[in-house]
This record gives sequence, C-alpha cells and structure tokens, in this order.
Amino acid sequence: MNKKNNIAEIQNQTEDFDVEKFRKDFPILHQEINGKPLVYLDNAATTQKPKSVIDAIEKYYQKYNSNIHRGVHTLSENATEAYESARLKVKNFINANSTKEIVFVRGATEAINLVAQSFGRNSLSKEDEIIITELEHHANIVPWQLLSQQTGVKLKYIPINKDGELVEPEYKKLLNEKTRIVAVGHISNALGTINPIENIINMAHEYGAKVLIDGAQATSHTSVDVKKLDCDFYVFSGHKLFGPTGIGVLYGKENLLEEMPPYQGGGDMIKMVTMKETQYNDLPYKFEAGTPNISGVIGLGAAIDYVNKIGLENISVHENALLNYANQKTSEITGLKFIGTAKQKTSILSFTLEGIHPHDVGTILNNEGIAIRTGHHCAMPVMEYFKIPATSRASFSFYNTYKEIDALIEAIEKCKKVFS
Repeated sequence: MNKKNNIAEIQNQTEDFDVEKFRKDFPILHQEINGKPLVYLDNAATTQKPKSVIDAIEKYYQKYNSNIHRGVHTLSENATEAYESARLKVKNFINANSTKEIVFVRGATEAINLVAQSFGRNSLSKEDEIIITELEHHANIVPWQLLSQQTGVKLKYIPINKDGELVEPEYKKLLNEKTRIVAVGHISNALGTINPIENIINMAHEYGAKVLIDGAQATSHTSVDVKKLDCDFYVFSGHKLFGPTGIGVLYGKENLLEEMPPYQGGGDMIKMVTMKETQYNDLPYKFEAGTPNISGVIGLGAAIDYVNKIGLENISVHENALLNYANQKTSEITGLKFIGTAKQKTSILSFTLEGIHPHDVGTILNNEGIAIRTGHHCAMPVMEYFKIPATSRASFSFYNTYKEIDALIEAIEKCKKVFS
C-alpha cells in the first residue's frame, strides 16, 4: 500500500468524528495570529477551554459568588452545592471509592508536593528508597529530591531507552524491601510515551511500596480507573483537561489520607481550635486549608461534563489518527528527527530539525500562526539522555484537524528554507 493510501486510511478512521462541530465550542480557536488562522498545537502545555466551562465560571461570579461551607445564606449554599457537586464528578470520572478520596489542590505539582511532605516526610528515613524515572516532568522529580535532602531517603531512577520507553527489566532490579514509594508519570509530557503503569503498580505492591501516578498528561486522552489500577495516589491538573488553571486533584486511598497529617494549616481544615490545640477536619477537608479556588473547581466540573459528553474513547481514536497522520507527513521531511518513538504513545510529536535551534523553529512557526512548544519541556533529564538542549513539540487535541497538521508541515518546510 502506498503512502497516499495510508493517509486516506488514517483519515477514514475518524470520518464520523465531527471535529468542526466541536471546534465551534472553543472561542479562542477562531482568531488570527500574525494574519494567519490560529493553529493551536500546544495542548500538552495547556488545553483550550470550551464555552461551557467559561460560562460556568462566569455564572458563579455573576450569580452566586460566595465562600463555601458553613454559610447559611443562599449564595453560600449554592456555591457549596456546586463545589461539592464537582467533587462528585471527579470521583466518578476516575472511579474513586468515595469523595473523601478527592482533594482539591492548585495542580498536579502541589498534589505531588503534598504527598511527598505529608506522607513521605512523616514516614520515610535514610534507610528507605524511592523510585522515579528518567522520563519525569520536573514536578515529579524535584519534590522527591527535596524529600531526599530532608530525610536522607535514597532516590533511584528507572532508565529509558532510545525510543523513550522505560526499561522495565531495570525497574525490576531496582525494587527491593527498602522501596517505599514509586512515583511515575502516566504519560510523558516531553515525548508522549504511555508508561506501563499497571505493571509498575503491581510490581511495586509486591514489595509493599506505595505508588503515585502523575496523570497530568493522561486524563484528557484516556480513561482512568483508580480502583482498577489500584494506585495509592493519582494526581492531575484541570488546565490540561479543558478546565481552568490553578486547580488540580489529588486522589489518595482513604486509609492513607486518614493517616497523613495536614499539609497546610488554616480555615476549613479544622474542627476546633483553642490556644492549646487544634482538632483537624474530616477527609477531604483536612487537606483543603483556606478559601479554595471555588470557581476553578466549578470550571473543572464543567470540563468533566464536556469531556464525558464527547467520550474519551472517541477523543482517543481521533487523536491517535492525528498522530499517525503527523508521523506519516513529517517522516517525509529531510533533516527532521523524531525524539521519542515509543510503541505506545499519545498525541505528542517531539522533533529536531538539523542545523536549526528549536526556539528558531518556534518563532518562525508563530509567524505562520502556529503555536507549538519549544525547549526542554520541564524534562531536562530526557534532553540529557538524548544529548540535545531542546525539542520542538507539537501536541494535538481532539479539536485539531488534518488541515492544521498540513499547515504545520508547510511551516516546517518554510523554516528549513529560511535557514538553508
């Protein structure tokens, strides 16, 4: 079968997916940048927001803006109902056992720091070990390095191979009776690699270790069932799930969260305070000190409603077709090198162009109205492994089109001409 037939076959896979209908839901997509139609391919950094999410946030501020919990007036009761309704939506979205296991935080980064400081710092010592990977975002590296400095706990790293995949046999060698925590990303933000988290979790549990999964890149692409995974902690951010910035979720097994001390002190995480002592609130409020990001939580709930309406399975099929199409098209570009060619990966295309710095690529593409991400993507160990300073990264979402990928290809070719 020739390449043209391959392309046609790829496009036929999603002929029933009405991408133009969904694009109408996103106001930001319908504008020009530098006189060209916006082509937004920076979804791994943050996704755009549908009007239903924007409207939900606006409605909160216009109709029932108030602090939540303990208020007896109507505005407070309405705000509390919307806030807790969103918690239930999150619980169902990842199939947690209870809303007690859903803690609202500022993002995946804060969730990881919470676990490191509340669970790790209070239970680990210099005799213990933590396993992470060379594939991680800095947010799943630095908190554990800080914990190592505080407690003396030893950090170990699962290596990666030339395709950007974890070397599972090496992981097996790292595991032992001293392993207390394994922290690994569900999907790599730099390369798109989908990690074998089921195997990672099962193997860790054989040694009694607890497992944290960084799902920041996963929840907008694939269904997550924390009960089926049996992970101990799962974290994700709202802004990568078509929701607002500044809001995220920590899922933790109820028995673990019960044992963990509060991460911060202040209002709403208390039952009673005297000058001598404080009695802490029940889960999940024990970890939600102060006035929360109420509008952010409501917006996250609206984002989950929107995703559920389309269906993650439908989203995944379209995004995989986009990635296959982009791989096919870009493979024909002379001097382009793929960085990250895992057998299992999601809609991220990381690449370098021979003789051209990624920042220059990003600048020229921006002149053509195309938004991609260039740099180390907060994954410096990945760049170090591949012996490069940075990559150009195009990341796709369900509202992207084959036409937009064609525009990307044309812009890359123009970039090559500029620097030839």
